[in-house]
Amino acid sequence: MSMALLEVDDVVVRFGGVTAVNRASFTADRGVITGLIGPNGAGKTTCFNVITGLQKPTKGRVRYRDRDVTSWPVHRRARHGVGRTFQRLEAFGSLSVRDNVRVAHEIHGGPLTWLGGRRGVLGVDVLLDRVGIAEYADERADSIPTGTARLLELARCLASDPQLLLLDEPSSGLDETETGAFGALLVDLAAEGCSILMVEHDMDLVMSVCHDIHVLDFGEIIASGAPADIRTDAGVQRAYLGYAEGDGDTTTMQAVAEEVSPA
Repeated sequence: MSMALLEVDDVVVRFGGVTAVNRASFTADRGVITGLIGPNGAGKTTCFNVITGLQKPTKGRVRYRDRDVTSWPVHRRARHGVGRTFQRLEAFGSLSVRDNVRVAHEIHGGPLTWLGGRRGVLGVDVLLDRVGIAEYADERADSIPTGTARLLELARCLASDPQLLLLDEPSSGLDETETGAFGALLVDLAAEGCSILMVEHDMDLVMSVCHDIHVLDFGEIIASGAPADIRTDAGVQRAYLGYAEGDGDTTTMQAVAEEVSPA
């Protein structure tokens, strides 16, 4: 039996004559944070769409909890514990922050359960406090800062009690202090058993919280491994910067972090 919670196996996605994802294979293990990184346009969000059922692959399979879910619709995957945030914010703008989370809870029809690793019914306000946005509870969702809206999306996902949480550029709009607190929250969630797959351009965050990292470039996985291995991988450096150590220039993942925009 496989130990990975999620397996993406030889996935290909073509749009007409354009190959957006080319034979991508990677895994996300149970109870850890896995990074999926790469330059803009590398195919990261398309991979997320395949995993969550928004995009049918041209070829390949997705396995979740040792079951082939390639043909499952979005709602069935969600009912089985797959949660996802989007690069483009998707909150109900006319509702309050509190009501956005309440709607998510009611849609999934079960008790809210995330509270310091303990299982049990809890209120929406406790969940808002958990992600650090309780002070915005009564504000309209379309009036809050971008970074706060990112955390609102996370709270809505946690209301469904996901086993696998996919985060698409979740730190976009957060300042340095907020990003640090967000990273600590992700580590806590993983320690409580939530598996997290994260697309993120903030290399400092990725390197500090991820257990494993997969790197996409032009739709292909060019490297997989621990942060220390990815940091020094020549192929990764070339994908981001066009050169690597030994090419006549020296670079580090700090240089990558400075080069990659959050867009």
